[in-house]
Amino acid sequence: MRFYERQFITRQDMHLDSLARFEKLIDDYLYSGMPSTHGIPTVQYFADKVFLSPNYFGDLVKRETGKSAKEYIQLKMLQMAKENLMNPDQTITQVAQMLGFQYPQHFVRFFKKYEGVTPGEYRQVN
Repeated sequence: MRFYERQFITRQDMHLDSLARFEKLIDDYLYSGMPSTHGIPTVQYFADKVFLSPNYFGDLVKRETGKSAKEYIQLKMLQMAKENLMNPDQTITQVAQMLGFQYPQHFVRFFKKYEGVTPGEYRQVN
């Protein structure tokens, strides 16, 4: 366990590079339209892209950001959802599909979990 923890200290520069790539990969994935064809992004997908095991990658993200990799991905998705909900030309179903949700109800549940309001209520308030 000490050896495992020491890796995070001795490889600081490499880890920051991996996190920067992770951030860019998330943005590229979300803004390229891939969620609508490939589904909701997973930790496994991004870990593979930065050539780390999912467990090690998750520990790295948690150590550097204070959030789990899954939580970090979900917060980025939430940010994109908020941006798209501000566009009155897009329906909530379209926003859900754009983010990779198979069913709009799952998107509504996801959004309400983090924001405390449904996407429709969020749109009315903002």
